[in-house]
Amino acid sequence: MTTTPTSSRPAVRRTRGLQASRTRVALLLLVPMLLVLAAVAGYPLLRTIYLSFTEYNILQDPAPKWIGLGNYWFTTDEGVGLGVLQTPEWWQSVWNTVRFTLGSVLLETVLGLAFALIINSKIRGRGLLRTAILVPWAIPTVVSAQMWNWMYNDSFGIISQWGQKLGFLHTGESFLSNPDTAMAALVAVDVWKTTPFMALLLLAGLQTIPSDMYEAADVDGASPWTQFWRLTLPLLMPALLVALIFRTLDALRVFDMPYIVKGNAPETITMSIYARQELILNSQFGFGSAISVMIFLIIMVFTAIYVTSLRVRFD
Repeated sequence: MTTTPTSSRPAVRRTRGLQASRTRVALLLLVPMLLVLAAVAGYPLLRTIYLSFTEYNILQDPAPKWIGLGNYWFTTDEGVGLGVLQTPEWWQSVWNTVRFTLGSVLLETVLGLAFALIINSKIRGRGLLRTAILVPWAIPTVVSAQMWNWMYNDSFGIISQWGQKLGFLHTGESFLSNPDTAMAALVAVDVWKTTPFMALLLLAGLQTIPSDMYEAADVDGASPWTQFWRLTLPLLMPALLVALIFRTLDALRVFDMPYIVKGNAPETITMSIYARQELILNSQFGFGSAISVMIFLIIMVFTAIYVTSLRVRFD
């Protein structure tokens, strides 16, 4: 049986006291940030949740009227469903958002990984390439969306002209005006805009992999393909999963680019656009708040499942 020497006990107590003091200082430094966060994020969230249980037209009603779960599920005497979960427009926006998320995130991840591998390799001019690849991401979304909107124009858009000449489109038709290709056109815009972001995150992950591991693999005679699957991809997986979560969350709540390019069109309307339509255009703050709460819950549940199932670590 071992015992702690008497002379070392004061040192242990001093160490614990120092750690406790640092913890208290850290908590005190966090208090201002937590107060600001509660003011700018906590109150609006709680207010939105409250309004989702009320009937409130900001142009007609003097104050919100409590209706419980009526905004989520309500059936009239005639059997007509008026709640969010009963409206086809809501489920159409959910389906459009899921399609947009799956298509854009998949392509951005594959292309971003390819660009990150190229930039991380020892090639001439990689500094210039690293700068050039960030240009689409640096352009404001409003500017890039309007630029692509012009290129998709059915009269003078260069992309629509190519589509008409190649036989993909009829005369006077564009990829945006065709409901079958409108979502793919929006995905293409988002891939062009956001692939550099994925490449930047994955490049940071690649640069944390020690170079001596590749040197050892070369000595063992491993091919570049084998090194990618057995060495690079497993070590890059934590950064890749974090990048996937960040990008997927952005795609699930996307608003600006699809709204600028296509507006409230049923074939491309997303959950955020539908919430804006009810909140701003229809002035239905109660119904629109219920849509916003549903978006929040979907993203929260998705994030929890993503993090726990994939065991992502953010440290």
